[in-house]
Amino acid sequence: MDSDKLVLQLIDHFQEVVALDDNDIASIVPKLEIKKLNRKEYLLQPGQISRYMRYIAIGSMRVYYLDEKDQEHTLQLGIENWWVNDLYSYFSGNPSRMFIQANERTTLVQISKTNLETLYQEVPRMSDFFRLKIQSAYVALQERTIENMSVDAYARYNAFIAEYRHLEQRFPQYMIASYLGVTPEFLSFLRKKHITDIS
Repeated sequence: MDSDKLVLQLIDHFQEVVALDDNDIASIVPKLEIKKLNRKEYLLQPGQISRYMRYIAIGSMRVYYLDEKDQEHTLQLGIENWWVNDLYSYFSGNPSRMFIQANERTTLVQISKTNLETLYQEVPRMSDFFRLKIQSAYVALQERTIENMSVDAYARYNAFIAEYRHLEQRFPQYMIASYLGVTPEFLSFLRKKHITDIS
């Protein structure tokens, strides 16, 4: 897919949330950049500072960190039309503690923090768009935190399948397990139990 189509894909994505006129679009388009990643290539690693908002146009990504025992903990899985970032690093300007990695060959449309701040002045609806997106991300994070503390693994798996069935086909089992906070072996058990319960 050529760059123009990818940019139009993102413009359409913006317009699902806010109305943009031709002048708005003319201001936005020159500030967008295309970034391509090979499978397993890193977009961001610990110690680097996130300086872009990044939209997944093609492919899939994951965000994870390593604990003191070098165990992976997956915080986010993302596919087409989703945003991926370390918002802590982006907003604070501090080095990231996260890995952001392509799960497949992936193409992103990204906008630098400097260009986005300019757009907030030139196209105020862009400020509305990102305010709503960040609010939604915060709500989702809080829901997931509470769910992880209060809901058992089987219920978490069922909720994941109900909401993100399409993700299970795109990511390896160990990543899904890490996202759910279980081992791959226990995820296999949960899958078998789920199939038994619905049959």
